[in-house]
Amino acid sequence: MIEAEIDAAVAALHAGKLVILPTDTVYGLAAAPDEEPVRLLYRTKGRGEGQPTALVAATVEQLLERIPELRGRAETIARALLPGLYTLVLPNPARRYPWLNGGSPATIGVRVPALSGPGRQVLDRVGPLAATSANLAGGSDPRTL
Repeated sequence: MIEAEIDAAVAALHAGKLVILPTDTVYGLAAAPDEEPVRLLYRTKGRGEGQPTALVAATVEQLLERIPELRGRAETIARALLPGLYTLVLPNPARRYPWLNGGSPATIGVRVPALSGPGRQVLDRVGPLAATSANLAGGSDPRTL
């Protein structure tokens, strides 16, 4: 991605649109973590709203800004395992982002991929995003575009 493409991705996310971003595993389909963009993500992917979607951030600090209740034991776990390949399912006592939880508002999935380059630049600029693999529901994970 060149700078103009990063700017376009940031603008699209701020406008409630979806973007495809490279991650440390597969390409991801991402949206602002607000209710309407997440519903668009589910419709586009063909995914049932009963399936959870992770909140993906550039850093653990970004996650703590959005979900301060993670401080304490959950933060210790997150700092030990992230960034990395894991999606952590952690307690969500304030029931934040209920549209991401797939009907289980007591928990939330969070991820901090080990990124550099354009994916990281977008996350640095917009903050945490709702993200899932950039394939249709049930399809193979996209490792190339």
